[in-house]
Amino acid sequence: MTALSLTPRVDVRRAGERFVTEIDWLDSKHSFSFGHHYDAANTHHGLLLVNNDDVVRAGTGFDTHPHRDMEIVTWVLQGSLVHQDSEGHNGVIYPGLAQRMSAGTGILHSEKNDSWRLGGDVHDEPVHFVQMWVVPDEAGISPGYEQLEIDAELLGGGLVPVASGMAKHDGAAAIRIKNRYAALYAARLQAGQSVQLPEAPFLHLFVPRGAVDLEGAGTLGTGGAVRFTATGGQRVTAVEPAEILVWEMHAAIAA
Repeated sequence: MTALSLTPRVDVRRAGERFVTEIDWLDSKHSFSFGHHYDAANTHHGLLLVNNDDVVRAGTGFDTHPHRDMEIVTWVLQGSLVHQDSEGHNGVIYPGLAQRMSAGTGILHSEKNDSWRLGGDVHDEPVHFVQMWVVPDEAGISPGYEQLEIDAELLGGGLVPVASGMAKHDGAAAIRIKNRYAALYAARLQAGQSVQLPEAPFLHLFVPRGAVDLEGAGTLGTGGAVRFTATGGQRVTAVEPAEILVWEMHAAIAA
């Protein structure tokens, strides 16, 4: 983490500006440098290192691979994703289920679109999800996993705390992350519904589906994002049914 001396900024990033990885089973769009895509000027915002928008074909997915010292939050928009890890956690992630994996001292996991292996009929539906990585505020913690269904809370149309390590969300966020300076919110908005963004040194707004109007910045379509620095409080209004993901961050990764 680093000390903050910031100039207010609203940095709009259109969907087409993202890095793209396309292979036979995966369509992945990266908001920040990821894998072989690298831009020294686009490595993170605040504490957010990864914001990957992934579509995975049925029967395929990410084979077992390692992570270390990272808080990984997965948010499914359509379909289902099977998680299995070396700590013995396994289950199916689906829309409205908040899920977090703490990599800590080291963990192996896989993520696949093959829920029929755990029961039910074979399907051909792709899974669409957003995976977000933030750094923990303490290295070397024990690996962990947590999930909770919050579909009912999303029906209200407001910003729902999905994952947080901030003191103000004790008992209010669906799941906890190991960073006391960061929180993720989600909202499902019908056309005309609006929410007000929090104020923080760093905010990241992402529109995984639908379209919204951001006060002072205009319309953001599916895949659009905004990086706020030293500002906040703007209203976000859906111009069609939409879903948004908002990170509130009160620290940044040291340069």
